[in-house]
Amino acid sequence: MTTIVKTDIRKLSRAELTDWFKAMNQQGFRAKQVYEWLWQKGAHTFAEMTNLSKELRSVLDEHFIINAIQEDKVQRSLDGTIKSRYQLHDGHLIEAVLIPVPSDKRFTVCVSSQVGCSLTCTFCATGRMKRVRNLDAAEIFDQVVLVNRQCEETFGYPLTNIVYMGMGEPLLAYKNVLESIEKISSPQGLNMSARRITVSTAGIAKMIRKLADDEVRFNLALSLHAADDEKRNEIMPINEQNNLEILMDSIAYFYQKTKNRISYEYITFQNFNDSIDDAKRLVKLCKRFPVRVNIIEYNPIDGAPFLKSAEHRIDDFAAYLRKEGVMVTVRRSRGKDIDAACGQLANKG
Repeated sequence: MTTIVKTDIRKLSRAELTDWFKAMNQQGFRAKQVYEWLWQKGAHTFAEMTNLSKELRSVLDEHFIINAIQEDKVQRSLDGTIKSRYQLHDGHLIEAVLIPVPSDKRFTVCVSSQVGCSLTCTFCATGRMKRVRNLDAAEIFDQVVLVNRQCEETFGYPLTNIVYMGMGEPLLAYKNVLESIEKISSPQGLNMSARRITVSTAGIAKMIRKLADDEVRFNLALSLHAADDEKRNEIMPINEQNNLEILMDSIAYFYQKTKNRISYEYITFQNFNDSIDDAKRLVKLCKRFPVRVNIIEYNPIDGAPFLKSAEHRIDDFAAYLRKEGVMVTVRRSRGKDIDAACGQLANKG
């Protein structure tokens, strides 16, 4: 008896799916129906595909598998933030975070792009996990689908924004990240606006240039955290190969080609990068192209040598930037009590 090795159906393009149906003497429009179930409705089983006959669903089940992520654990913060841990088909775990601002009807999901991370930033819990593998496009897509359902059930609203700021470095999972965004933003997928998607990077200049050449439509965020090379080298080893001059040139190229929104993420550490002199250096990096600075409170992790900046130092830092004409938002931490805040994702517990 021949055993059929099942293929992950979400690895097939629509054209490949159509070819398979034709080879099985099935009508071509069935491929469209299945594709819609997978990418518009987020189906995780063939049994859900109720406009297909039971016989056809059985044939699909014989030949294909849907390697969907499975909810493993949900934690709810006192401030409304929800962290979800998901198990992948090979047993690995990842996390996604729902950050609600109901007063503004703004609901953001922070998704992961890798299992672990290879960049070893000194202030980040994920960076201590080592990178195991990149997520498939479908595994990233699933995070959006499942958190969107969670958002609608909890708050009565769908997601409004997606940020690739969870576990991993998105530009080191480039192909899969871009494919996931295509599925999320396409009219044949979830049809969410690419303008509401932000991809965050620790700063890989050649891949930022590739984003520009690929004419992407989403927004770019640089995890900056220090405005001079000496300090950035100390906390982000990647800066040694991608120093600030090289990075700024690549981001200028990105802006010139795409005109997409750019932001700098800047975590403040007490007496390290939160002085007015640091602010002056940051202002210089904000003059080459339009940019918004998001100042983020530091969320301590075990074993890291940093302390959170005092509120008055954060306020003085932000005030100086505003005085110099820089657009600034101070982001107070969300989900700290469940290790869901920036830099804390590490699959604990």
